Amino acid sequence: MLAAGIRRFTFHDGHAPALHDLAVSFPPGSFTAVLGASGSGKSTLGRLLAGWLPPGGYGTLSGFLELDGTRLEFDGGQGDPRINPAGWGRQVGFVPQDPATVLSTVRATVAEELAFGLENAGVERGNMVAAVERTAGLLGLASLLDQDPARLSGGQQRRLAIGCAIIAGPPVLVMDEPFASLDAAGIKELAALVRDLLKRGTAVVILSQTVDPLLQEADTWVVLSDGTATASGPPAGLDTGSLPPAIRRPGSLPAGTPPLGTPPPPQAAAVEPGPPALQLQGVSFGYAVPARGRKRRKAAAQDARTLVLEDINLAVQPGEIVAVTGPNGAGKSTFLRHLNGLLRPTSGSVAVRGTDIAGAPVGTTAASVGLLFQQPRDQLFERTVLREVGFGLDRLVGPATAKERAAAALAAVGLAGAADDHPAELPASAQRLLALATVLARRPVVLALDEPTVALDGDGLALLDAAVRSAAAEGAAVVLVTHDLGYARSAAHRILALDGGRLVPA
Repeated sequence: MLAAGIRRFTFHDGHAPALHDLAVSFPPGSFTAVLGASGSGKSTLGRLLAGWLPPGGYGTLSGFLELDGTRLEFDGGQGDPRINPAGWGRQVGFVPQDPATVLSTVRATVAEELAFGLENAGVERGNMVAAVERTAGLLGLASLLDQDPARLSGGQQRRLAIGCAIIAGPPVLVMDEPFASLDAAGIKELAALVRDLLKRGTAVVILSQTVDPLLQEADTWVVLSDGTATASGPPAGLDTGSLPPAIRRPGSLPAGTPPLGTPPPPQAAAVEPGPPALQLQGVSFGYAVPARGRKRRKAAAQDARTLVLEDINLAVQPGEIVAVTGPNGAGKSTFLRHLNGLLRPTSGSVAVRGTDIAGAPVGTTAASVGLLFQQPRDQLFERTVLREVGFGLDRLVGPATAKERAAAALAAVGLAGAADDHPAELPASAQRLLALATVLARRPVVLALDEPTVALDGDGLALLDAAVRSAAAEGAAVVLVTHDLGYARSAAHRILALDGGRLVPA
């Protein structure tokens, strides 16, 4: 159904090929896992296969792409054929690593977002409604059809992106890190969906740097390293040495990390007696219910807000690492955004070092509470990696100290050699570590980390772990939201669960 023979693919501004000497094919009903560490070329391959990197527009391809019996030959010249992304997309569904990039952003509800592609294709309304309801049921979105897509959690957005990719029934589905940020229920639903698609004859390709349990069922593993396949074949036929050390297995921990059951790092003592580094007292919060239509306006008048957080009390001491887990949509990211004032509680208070932050501008609080967003794109905007880390730092600590701190933060996350690179051109793993460096450089009192392990391979996870432990050892309070329970158990002094709006011991 889909095949590629890639002698070389080089981005227009690239000095070396991103992919080379690589041949892959995906017959109907086949299940292929493309495994590789960060920077191995997985996402580039996925985008080429899906028509998201049409040769000529983004880079130069020497080789061929074949879809549904039609082969397109490329030699990097002006006579190369053109790919119609819309036509290609009808044959190949694609879920990128950042799910928000596949959503239209012009639809007001989850149901409308799911129907968007069908509307453009002129599908009859009754069939469209049935397809939306069926797809929502498969992905656990049935209760969210009236929700605003922008208000969904990261895991819910990923489910929606998968739904948008499969609703029209493309014969090929390519997904880049589809299990990232999904809770246990979402992982189970996605596994069931993949098995169902395979039975229907869909070719499924999953790109991953983690050997998730479902991938053990794949017909073929293709192992990528430095842009080419270093091993290929049935999982049972590949020995453990075929996988680079940086590829993670479920529950695995980075090299040098204490095994599960080992006590977490010693909690740093406060320099002098005083209040907790962070304290929430009676915090409740609800988003306003949007008023759309007569019935919704009436409902909104009766209940203007739906509580997401309810009477949360938490104190985090200097040097303490607290992990917060919970299902997709529980309000974990909403909770974190209260810590630096991006969201203000409906009732209750948030204090940093004993000072209520209610009246402080967010920019002022950000000097004391460093927030790592779930998606690095939400906080990366500069032209180079060094400028990104140094942005505003000189006004905070002075030019000389700012330079030292920026260099130290980049070294801590393994990006010292990428100082002149553009943040947008880094692999997803490096982008997350760069966003972490921008937070570390300010040496805040509180580190608030939203799904920090997502998109990290084993090497990246080791860098994250070292940075978190180092910050805690120096007295920072760390609050991290995660679905990675293995890592949480290895690093945190306490693990709490957020469910039903309340924070309780896990």
